[in-house]
Amino acid sequence: MEIKRDYYLNQLIEKKEDGMVKIITGIRRCGKSYLLDPIFKGYLIDEGVDKEHIIKIELDRASNIKYHKNPELLEEHIHSMIKDEKMYYVILDEIQLVDGFEFVVSGLLYERNVDVYITGRNSKFLSSDIITEFRGRGEQIHINPLSFSEFYPASKLDKMDAWNGYLTYGGMPLVLTKKSENEKSIYLKNLFEQTYLSDIVERNGIKRLDIMEALTNILASSIGSLTNPKKYTKHLRVKAKKNYH
Repeated sequence: MEIKRDYYLNQLIEKKEDGMVKIITGIRRCGKSYLLDPIFKGYLIDEGVDKEHIIKIELDRASNIKYHKNPELLEEHIHSMIKDEKMYYVILDEIQLVDGFEFVVSGLLYERNVDVYITGRNSKFLSSDIITEFRGRGEQIHINPLSFSEFYPASKLDKMDAWNGYLTYGGMPLVLTKKSENEKSIYLKNLFEQTYLSDIVERNGIKRLDIMEALTNILASSIGSLTNPKKYTKHLRVKAKKNYH
């Protein structure tokens, strides 16, 4: 299955070789890694870039665990693959797994023939934090889930069926790989509970997970309506007292 993401690809093309680290951000499973490979990597190859000048390291692979606590080793490995003065495109996927990754990336920016692209996840890699780390030498490309214009051609459905599916299950790319409605529902439920909520809890140090879950349910049930913070606060305080006692 091929998904075209021309809007984001064009942003990468515009920023290519500009001396800045390209920071690909977005919610989990929205297609950050897919944008870089195969989409951007395929573009580079079509433009005549030698495959050996595209250095991609997936840091969530077991074979790359050795770099997680040893950023110097990662830096050495990258430099060992740079053989000449031609431009090298370095793609570091899930870079947040490396302790001190910002120093590795900043060091690469001093190389005139290195163009750096990174993706990451979890609370340490939220855009406001990571942009600050590079102090003017990083630029964000924020990825959203699929728009309908991206979803429809990839779905291989007629337009009305595609539209109904999109309205019901949204534009997370992997939804397109699920065949039944039950599979789609389970995937989205697990994605929400195991990733998004855990990121919020981790980033904000939330202790009362029951209150967090209650607030989430309230907000999710009133999408499209005006919210009343005072009303929600009162409701949650009552719930907190009941649970406490």
